[in-house]
Amino acid sequence: MLTVSAIAPDFTLPNQDGEKVRLADYQGQWVVLYFYPKDNTSGCTREAIDFTEHLEEYKRLNARIIGISPDSVESHRQFIEKHSLKVDLLADPEHLVLEQYGVWQEKSMYGKKYFGVERTTFLINPAGKIEKIWEKVQVDGHADAVMCDIQEIQKK
Repeated sequence: MLTVSAIAPDFTLPNQDGEKVRLADYQGQWVVLYFYPKDNTSGCTREAIDFTEHLEEYKRLNARIIGISPDSVESHRQFIEKHSLKVDLLADPEHLVLEQYGVWQEKSMYGKKYFGVERTTFLINPAGKIEKIWEKVQVDGHADAVMCDIQEIQKK
């Protein structure tokens, strides 16, 4: 399990346009790396819209938003088009990065066990270290809370 102050594991995944995105390319910037279960579900849609609505404020804080789910590149492209999203969404259908970050977990619903994404957000600082981790994220107010935390950290 990853912890605060650990180096964030590097990865390369395709975004909604099929372009390779590498975490190391964001060195020198803050990265809000959020993992979510599935495109076009109610909570995931609200979360992506909330981050999109605050994107300009995040940019002023030198922060980039990246979402990762097990959905395909095509699913991400359609999700972005349908909701006019402005965040990069990376496809991890093989669960490689999801497992690397410890968010691909066994879950249970109505007594049935299955594996899925535990909604989690990592704040990675400009040096590439994990600054903060939000586990079992509640969508409402999350984009605001992350932004406030970045502002507080930057004041120190």
